[in-house]
Amino acid sequence: MIAIKSKTARTYAALPATGRDRTPAVEQLSPPSRALRNARMAQGLSLRALSARAGLPYSTLSKLENGKMALTYDKIVRLAQALNVDIKDIVAAEQAAAPVAVGRRSVTRAGEELEAESERHAHHYPAADLLGKMMIPIIIDVQARSVEELGGIVRHAGEEYLYVLSGTMELHSDLYAPLPLGPGDSVYFDSGMAHGYVRTSERCTVLSVCAGPGIQHLAGAAGKSWRLTQEHAHTH
Repeated sequence: MIAIKSKTARTYAALPATGRDRTPAVEQLSPPSRALRNARMAQGLSLRALSARAGLPYSTLSKLENGKMALTYDKIVRLAQALNVDIKDIVAAEQAAAPVAVGRRSVTRAGEELEAESERHAHHYPAADLLGKMMIPIIIDVQARSVEELGGIVRHAGEEYLYVLSGTMELHSDLYAPLPLGPGDSVYFDSGMAHGYVRTSERCTVLSVCAGPGIQHLAGAAGKSWRLTQEHAHTH
């Protein structure tokens, strides 16, 4: 299960479903959900076939396509890799260009960032209200204790900066031996190198800053999903 929520509101809700099978009409889906479905169907893949490729449960993919679960960073990367498309082709679909501005800023008070939880990690998105960012900061509660539990390592276009805030972990990749990291340690790497975060302590929290094609749209997509669930909750 996954839920997008605000730490202050803590609201959990699914998007409304329509029809006898409770599947939302295509026009009701968010652009990322619609783009995911279109990309899968364009390749003639069933949900089960994409599930096997991406290493994600069938039920999870069904919820993602039907707008009942938000697309988090780890899922976006896995799906883009499985479909052999750019991340931006999914998360930036039909998204309006951000206005050109000088001196923009976004302040996120403690406890006010968006949250997205999955089986592998919990993600917190500061500055989610600022669209068109060149980089995306994510505070991650690393939950996987092995690469197997993580579901394998993934790659995506761009670069990534990792800073360990608390606890200990290992950065696994397809080019280097596992890299042990502790509080205050950091590493900057090419995210085109397949990689994954694995904790080696009871708790581990890191700051990951990603930059690359499509990455800047991810927090905007998460923010939109959160706003939709909030609106649905307020009308029920």
